[in-house]
Amino acid sequence: MNPSRPTRPELSGNEVLARERRSRSQGSGLTRETIQGRWRLDQLWSKRQTQPQIRTAALLRALQATLAITSSPEGDGLAVLNSVQVGGLQLCFSGEGQLRGRRPLLVFWFTQLEVRCGDHTLWRQAIAGPPEPRKRPFFALIAREGEGESAWLLARGRGGGLALWLLGD
Repeated sequence: MNPSRPTRPELSGNEVLARERRSRSQGSGLTRETIQGRWRLDQLWSKRQTQPQIRTAALLRALQATLAITSSPEGDGLAVLNSVQVGGLQLCFSGEGQLRGRRPLLVFWFTQLEVRCGDHTLWRQAIAGPPEPRKRPFFALIAREGEGESAWLLARGRGGGLALWLLGD
């Protein structure tokens, strides 16, 4: 086992879909506090598929795809950072988000795009105002379990793909 990687949960595609059905009917109970952290992509499934997308997930793991969610310094919203990295070069989309509904949905929009090399920002570009509310990206938050390095988050994106994220540093 690689000590730098959290333990991967053993979830079959059928278990993932069952959890999603339960979340739709009963809600997930997730809150701003329970979803905060730096999440690393681990597994992906297509719409209503029980077989994971092994190659796509492996590529995104190799690119160190992450989703960081923190309290927003302004107001009661959330700060959202989505990034990929190759070596020391990192592409980051950052913006704002809010939780909505009982499931809930993490609705977000990006306000800035950055290219970084290590601790240095090489390029930064503002992204024009938030899209119309009906066109904003979101994650339907299905489940979160575990603590520390064994924590994971399951969510379905606006495009229909389902992702399993592991809490990382």
